[in-house]
Amino acid sequence: MDTFDVVVVGSGPGGYRAAVLAALRGKKTAIVERAVWGGCCLNRGCVPKKDWYHSARLLAHNDTFARRGLAGSLTGDLRQAWQHQHEMVDRVRSSYRDYLRRLGVTALSGHATLQDATTLAVDGHFVKAQSIILATGSRPTLPDHIAVVPDRIIHSDLLFDQPVPGGERVAVVGGGIIAVEFAYILRLFGKEVTWITRRDPFARRDFSPAAMDALRKGLTAAGVTPRLAAVRDATATGQGVTLHLDEGGAVAVDWVLMATGRRPVTDGLGLEAAGVTCDPAGFIAVDAHLQTAVPSIYAIGDCVSGPMTANRALFEAAVAVGNIIEPKRRTRTDHLVPEAVYSAVELARVGLTEEQAEDSGFEPATGFAAFEVSPKALGEDETDGFVRLVADMDSGRFLGGEVVGAEAGEMIHMLAALPAHDGLRTLSQTAFNHPSRSEEFQNAAETLAARWHLLGKVFG
Repeated sequence: MDTFDVVVVGSGPGGYRAAVLAALRGKKTAIVERAVWGGCCLNRGCVPKKDWYHSARLLAHNDTFARRGLAGSLTGDLRQAWQHQHEMVDRVRSSYRDYLRRLGVTALSGHATLQDATTLAVDGHFVKAQSIILATGSRPTLPDHIAVVPDRIIHSDLLFDQPVPGGERVAVVGGGIIAVEFAYILRLFGKEVTWITRRDPFARRDFSPAAMDALRKGLTAAGVTPRLAAVRDATATGQGVTLHLDEGGAVAVDWVLMATGRRPVTDGLGLEAAGVTCDPAGFIAVDAHLQTAVPSIYAIGDCVSGPMTANRALFEAAVAVGNIIEPKRRTRTDHLVPEAVYSAVELARVGLTEEQAEDSGFEPATGFAAFEVSPKALGEDETDGFVRLVADMDSGRFLGGEVVGAEAGEMIHMLAALPAHDGLRTLSQTAFNHPSRSEEFQNAAETLAARWHLLGKVFG
């Protein structure tokens, strides 16, 4: 029986980073994967989707070419885009596995099953570990009355597993982030998109109403508007798919992308045998230190309740490994993990919203700076959006922030790195490149300080 200090189950972003961090801290480490190395994010999620999103944003600039002195126009080819992301993912996966080898991490291919608190069976081969990290991710879920039909009714995982189905008429079903992003991407690649969702996709409490309004307007301008309805059933034939709606009527398309949520992968892991418990929704139950009911076993990422993002999984990997090295040292703090939406308008946020700040006993103050007069944004024809900061009116403590507009997913990292107690002062005293989008953080901080009489706390 092979013995390790740490065994990680699952090779997605959380599992991969956990294995890397454990190895870098001198732990004898193994990582187990039963399917394709890299998990959903690398193979069927955020990595290939960002590849397509970049192309979609290039296509979105077609109407600015002529006045910028650029001749010609771009057209999208989704089949070739699929090939491009496929080659890119292969390259990343090769680099990923090579790095694990160079760190001395043992890679075990097979299905892992817990035997007890420190033992796993990997396809009949037993391994022992002082600590185990479960990072088994999630899988798409479809309504009970709708089933996958190859090349006709698919979910987001299948969209990247095989070349894109033929046909120009596409229905996107769902109101979450996956639907919001793919409805836009597919439209920019020239598809006729019918977006069907049971609930208003812009009624989100994690982003501000202003951010949701900017997203709504951007999608409308791109020709994407949600149709509020529920799909009663779906009929697939060799010619296409007919979706029957509960409101009456039907929608005929060539294929359907189901973006109706994801559920944790926790079945078949032998959790009961080890004493690991799950909540009623099937997520592995953990404490504030990401420790399960069994002290030697941790769980991170999508298999734990919380935002299903690679960002959270990566952050929690560091928390879990840190607590293996020094027990109870780090706690789970989801609000410190950035969230982003990559659609007609890019959105990103971190920290507390105004409502969350009030619930936590703070008196929120806000600062705002729009990109409409930013020289950098004007020079790029990307003036939609703004920077918005939230601080405590009494102490000046930085609580959170939001970026709406181009490069929001990159810009948000500056806010994520700010010290809470001194964040506004840090922004006010930072030297920024000019012209840049990031200097709007400084403008927002100065506006906030002046408006809410915090000049002494920010500039003193």
